[in-house]
Amino acid sequence: MQLLIGLIGLFVLIAFSLRRWLLRRESPQVQAVDFDGELYRIGQACVARRGPQDAEQTVLVMPGFVENFLYFTEHYENPSLQLILLTSADYHVPVNRPRFSEADWISQPKARAGTIAYDAEVLNQALQHLATGKQIRVHGHSRGGAVVLEAARQRPDLFTRVEVILEAPVLPQGKPYRDVPRFFRWFLPFYLFAWQQQPISAANRSLFGPLDNPRKRELIMALPFNPKRGSTFVHNILDLANWMQTNTPDIYQHVCRGAILVPSADRILEPRAMLHSARQAERLQIIEIEGCSHLITADRPDCIPPLTTLTP
Repeated sequence: MQLLIGLIGLFVLIAFSLRRWLLRRESPQVQAVDFDGELYRIGQACVARRGPQDAEQTVLVMPGFVENFLYFTEHYENPSLQLILLTSADYHVPVNRPRFSEADWISQPKARAGTIAYDAEVLNQALQHLATGKQIRVHGHSRGGAVVLEAARQRPDLFTRVEVILEAPVLPQGKPYRDVPRFFRWFLPFYLFAWQQQPISAANRSLFGPLDNPRKRELIMALPFNPKRGSTFVHNILDLANWMQTNTPDIYQHVCRGAILVPSADRILEPRAMLHSARQAERLQIIEIEGCSHLITADRPDCIPPLTTLTP
């Protein structure tokens, strides 16, 4: 009996030690490109800007959970556009040999890194100090949609002339497509490690929609490696759940114009819960996309409203 208790104790000790190591372990970076523009380090996040400073149009993009900003670059590739790209806190910057510029306007975010509130503070600094176009769009995908709404709540004055695109967004009172049991949260670092061994598998391939696009496959293969550490992955998930539960549709009052895009075949977020929440955003258009996955920009870029078509 004592031997059995000892073996159980040893197993528990090994499990806790391995979990601690997985939380602290830095994941390898698997995706990076050459970037012709400016890079700014803001706390643990990064902001990139490319394109002319006197551009008529500025687009600021915020990627979703475990995504990097390369998700948007093909869609917004027009060289006449000023494009501002955000990287979430403690994520790899998908740029080869990054060199960061200094700026006196940069300030350390006050929220905890890994939260929606932290990235919203970074977004607002970029919007206030880097976006110079006469027409400004802020486009957030999935978790990035929640970051956009949180940023507007923090600084509604910055959004009075901004058009928002919330693509398959995390919304107040929204739900994941499948609930994650509370006990499973302890095992999230192990899940991330297993996911890194096979980013696309029989168990998860249905989440991503069609996989015949090589660039889309490349983006998906990088997903589990984009957060630098397992602790960031866990903090993001727990904060996402808390943000959806604790926020109400009152948050929509801080955005003046734009659209919410809801894909009917989303297998990451629950489409009906998204629609129920979105319908309470009185100033935003709702665009329902039949048969589309969570990755609208990759699968149905034609459904992203052109910059000049949304009405106030």
